[in-house]
Amino acid sequence: MEPLSMTVSGLAVVLGVSRKTLSEIVNEHASITPDMALRLSKAFKTTPELWLNMQRNYDLWQASHKSDDWKHVEAIAV
Repeated sequence: MEPLSMTVSGLAVVLGVSRKTLSEIVNEHASITPDMALRLSKAFKTTPELWLNMQRNYDLWQASHKSDDWKHVEAIAV
C-alpha cells in the first residue's frame, strides 16, 4: 500500500470493507477470503486466483514451519 500512497482506511473504502477487516488481513490476523480476493482482484486489476494462491502459499509455509509433526506421517502404499 505504501508504494501507492494508500492507507488502510483509504483502501478499505475502495474495497467496500471496514478498516478493521482490512487491518486484520494486513497484520496477519485474518486470511484473504474468496470475497476479499474478488474485491482485491477488481481493485488491482488482477485475478482472484492470484490472491487466493498467495494466501494458500502463506498458509502452507506457516503450517510447515509451525510444527514438524507432519513429517512423521508415513506414505500409504496404493
